[in-house]
Amino acid sequence: MPFNVEQLRRYPVKSMGGEALTSIELTARGLVGDRRYAVRDAGDHLVSGKNSKRFRRHDEIFEFRASTVGGEVLVQHGDASWPATSPELAGWLTELMGEPMRVVEDADASHFDEGSVSLIGTATLEWWRQRGIDADPRRLRVNIVVETDEPFEEESWVGSELVAGGVRLRAVKRVPRCRTVDVPQDGAAAEQKWLKSLAQERDMCAAIYADVVAPGLVTIGDRLSPGHKRT
Repeated sequence: MPFNVEQLRRYPVKSMGGEALTSIELTARGLVGDRRYAVRDAGDHLVSGKNSKRFRRHDEIFEFRASTVGGEVLVQHGDASWPATSPELAGWLTELMGEPMRVVEDADASHFDEGSVSLIGTATLEWWRQRGIDADPRRLRVNIVVETDEPFEEESWVGSELVAGGVRLRAVKRVPRCRTVDVPQDGAAAEQKWLKSLAQERDMCAAIYADVVAPGLVTIGDRLSPGHKRT
């Protein structure tokens, strides 16, 4: 059974707010221009909403939004805006976060742990809403929202190839979640706590990762068709 592609969203700078799209090319890395830039601290850690070996927590990053204008990535904070690579932006981030920061282009590396694209179904989001959670997909920072009939239907696609528009994907695993789902970001208020419910009811997972098997164009309204699982 095919499913409609309902939303497409790209994040030109990792951990900053992103942009809605009507159509986008996908390559092996994911959506063209997605996570094109990242903010790094003096220790070369990626700035995000959590601490780990790779990441350092700086929730101030969520106050910024990035968009692509004429092929250039612009970053906005309040009424101010800068090109992503401008020294002025690096200086503003440094002052706000209290340590040296730089914005680097990282177009050859994936910033997802287990896949190049993230995807969730509308029925899954509605399942959470019926439990009192403001299940805005922006809180999960997913790339693709697909109109589905059954909650968590997309999880059954893991191991399968998916065809959407001119693209072939392979669903690889569920997406584990962390505290960032409960941080206001990308225009989503995050008024209800989601992480506790995720831990109690869904093994801390929501959405799935997919790899791009064959690149091409995806457009809102395209039909996504799951294929047979590999054995």
